[in-house]
Amino acid sequence: MNYQVTGNEYISLPTIRESDGVVEGVTFLYMQVKGLLELRGKAGLIRPYMEAEGQRIPLHPKWTREHCWIPGFTSEERTLRFSCVYLTPIGERGFMVRLVLENTGDAPQEVRFGVEGEWSQTLHEINETTELNAGREAYESGWNHMFIFSQKPGLPLFAFAPCVADPQQFAQIDQHAEWTRDGFAYDIYRVLTLQPGKKAVLDIPWGVGYDGVAAATSAKELLRQGFDAVYERTVRWLAAREKQRADSRFSEILNTNLFFAFFYASGRTIDTEELCLMTSRSPRYYVSAAYWDRDSLLWAFPAILTVDAAYAREILTYVFTRQARNFGVHSRYIDGTMLEPGFELDELCAPVIALNRYVEQTGNLAFAKQGFVQAGLQSVLSRLESKRNPVIPLYETFLQPTDDMHNYVYLTYDNALVCCAMRALATLLERPELEQAAQRTRQAVYAHCVKEQDGRPFFAWSVDLNGHYDIYDEPPGSLQLLPFYGFCGEDDPIWKNTVAMIRDESYPLSFAGHAIAEIGCKHAPHPWILSICNSLLSDHAESALRHLRRTAMDNSVACESVNEDTGECETGEAFATCAGFLSYALYCALAR
Repeated sequence: MNYQVTGNEYISLPTIRESDGVVEGVTFLYMQVKGLLELRGKAGLIRPYMEAEGQRIPLHPKWTREHCWIPGFTSEERTLRFSCVYLTPIGERGFMVRLVLENTGDAPQEVRFGVEGEWSQTLHEINETTELNAGREAYESGWNHMFIFSQKPGLPLFAFAPCVADPQQFAQIDQHAEWTRDGFAYDIYRVLTLQPGKKAVLDIPWGVGYDGVAAATSAKELLRQGFDAVYERTVRWLAAREKQRADSRFSEILNTNLFFAFFYASGRTIDTEELCLMTSRSPRYYVSAAYWDRDSLLWAFPAILTVDAAYAREILTYVFTRQARNFGVHSRYIDGTMLEPGFELDELCAPVIALNRYVEQTGNLAFAKQGFVQAGLQSVLSRLESKRNPVIPLYETFLQPTDDMHNYVYLTYDNALVCCAMRALATLLERPELEQAAQRTRQAVYAHCVKEQDGRPFFAWSVDLNGHYDIYDEPPGSLQLLPFYGFCGEDDPIWKNTVAMIRDESYPLSFAGHAIAEIGCKHAPHPWILSICNSLLSDHAESALRHLRRTAMDNSVACESVNEDTGECETGEAFATCAGFLSYALYCALAR
């Protein structure tokens, strides 16, 4: 099943079926429940349709994606042309559906077209899915002169409502809406005689809010602005942030993944309007709606920073307030409390590296000097020191970058990140001695993490300081990225030997010789899209571009891994933070 996706800061439409244009569900973030809520219908929450002369006509959509983010389709059946656009306007607590029906024949036709559906369940999603069974209701409201779907398990939780006619302005007699209170089903449509060569339009805004008033008026606000106005405003916003490149296919991949990362790796909650970060706002990703320092700050953040520095600064504010108490903990809820325990060294370094990237790109050192940011940096430094070997300046981790258990506690990649973070802390905390600490850790890596095979030195994946080590790599934290983080140069012979080893056909997870010859790992034993990113950012950009051109991923959106021969998605659909790293890596590679 292929899906189109779109969304804005508040609303996500992660499952628009390409086969028939049906919206399976709508999702939004909710701080009080620490994650994602999704409204779903058994046959679809929103189902576009058309009828002629009393007969339902099946749709066969042909899709476009304006500015890589506004999906729409056209279906030409008999002598009718039906089109549908799903628009999620920037800054709005809702979305709009525009339906257009055109009579391409030479005789008048009695037609009916609109959207129907039913709200069959509400799902609470953070990695796993739980259905919320209590408090669903449907009722008529004067706020939108239609119906409102609402969930009130005691106090209000949320409401979801359309609005197609404002009696004070332009009510149309051929617009209709029907709904049921018990089955939560609805049908919004127009019925008319469509003359040859003429078109009929039906715009349906939907709003979401804490209660019925908020939802209905959010929809009415969109109705009063008008589809064309909010469409043009959204197009201007997207066009100002697009990255155009000569190769149209790579431009499409870059911008689709850039916008997917912007709107699916971050968002604002319906109840508190707070900006927050997460792996993905799509329930199709297997650990959706939770926060990882690494995923958000090492992968998604660089892409977002390239297009919106003010938004990136707001992200860092969230990170150094809501999330600062648990820096380095495996995963957290969007409110900053711990979800999964376990210390990860790469995640502890991630906030410092992201902040330093922001300061270097914007020159806004004043932001980093604010008290709450300085306190967060100090907490990172203190936690780092607690993980340092008492004799040798190497730092241990409990979990690897895949979140899987380590073989040995000292990871070369993680300690390279420590060097990067220490150099940044020297500037951000005005502690020049930390520059020397970074250099000592770098020397310790060369002294204890470099091993030899067939007379050639290489970086081990991990060591225990007792002579044990392993040869391995993980795309979420690859040894290919050591030059990217400033640990060594691409001309370093030890690094070059290391990369050659893990890309060689003798390494079981290299997939050398296959169509997608990128590295996998035990967590998902297929080529990772993150490996393509790592290759784009190292000295294998040319081959990575070939591999990228051969894979459809998840309908052009980044996934976790793909099949080594076909390029089809194998694991981790709708991987929003990975989409961010892909767009950033592709942007850098094409710029070079």
